[in-house]
Amino acid sequence: MPTTDDVFASPDRLRHAFEKGLGRLLERDTLGPFILATANASFEPELWNSLRPALEERFEELSTKYRARLLGNGTIPDGDEDLTVFLKLAFLGFNSLEPTRFRQAGPWEVQFNPLRAFRPQRMSTQSVDGIRKPFNPDGFHFNKPFMEKEILWEGILGGSEAALYYNKYPFVDRHGLLVPERHQQHPQFLTPALHDFAWKQAARLGETLPGVGLGYNAYGAGASVNHLHLQLFVRDTPLPVADPHFVHNGGSEPYPAHCIALDDAEETWERIDALHRADIAYNLLYLPGRAYLLPRRIQGSFTVPDWCGTCAWYEMAGGVVTSNRELFDTLTFSDIAGLIREATI
Repeated sequence: MPTTDDVFASPDRLRHAFEKGLGRLLERDTLGPFILATANASFEPELWNSLRPALEERFEELSTKYRARLLGNGTIPDGDEDLTVFLKLAFLGFNSLEPTRFRQAGPWEVQFNPLRAFRPQRMSTQSVDGIRKPFNPDGFHFNKPFMEKEILWEGILGGSEAALYYNKYPFVDRHGLLVPERHQQHPQFLTPALHDFAWKQAARLGETLPGVGLGYNAYGAGASVNHLHLQLFVRDTPLPVADPHFVHNGGSEPYPAHCIALDDAEETWERIDALHRADIAYNLLYLPGRAYLLPRRIQGSFTVPDWCGTCAWYEMAGGVVTSNRELFDTLTFSDIAGLIREATI
């Protein structure tokens, strides 16, 4: 895997590293890499078209392997997340899988992303009683040995050791999980130093990667892993929360959530720290030179509609993911605004 920050030097270099890494994963005869490669390829039509023959071949090989195991001794491992996802895909048929599609509902972004619905929920939908919990070395975290193969890049970023993992079930373009100082095992709780890292890296990466951003879910605000990580993405179009028509951006349209737009790193930390002291959950979006801070109700304290499944930084920023084709066509401005409004405080 690349070990310098050259992959961040331009959109083309990041794209090349991203696609080359998926190709390497497909060379592995195991379920996890196949599922990751399939989910990432199906998110982008061009990538889907180029990788689909290899994905179909690997799917048939894996299907034959597990079919033979069932015929041989009648058993397959229980509790294997990747196997559960693969069996769902096998039941539906690989050829039924569609690439992700997008549409607008007013200012909101709606995506039909069928494979993301197969993912394990982990802790993102569990009820919690606060916004901080110690790191658990026995729970799921990014330093598990089986996670090594999912690293897209690792090296020094802005003077700090960092690793960029593929997001196994992406919902934004060039979606990765940026884990600073992963061996220090920080829980999903920002400190002044980690906030400073995020603010500076959003600005630095923005110099070479137009459309870059870092999403952050506080513990209790949709975070799926209690190991400090930021969700890196590179988009061609801004997220809805950045629309200049909304009040927090100087416009006249009200946003359905309490959204604080901040242009100063120190002031942003003061606001974050105040939420920490008040034990208030929040989602956060770092863009070059700007942050959007969204205080919200803690997960489990309100009902998330079935068509969405979760409410985290992407939803609070105006995007929703559904795996229901009919609902993809019919979700309205009011439906999505209602979800955001229900989550905010």
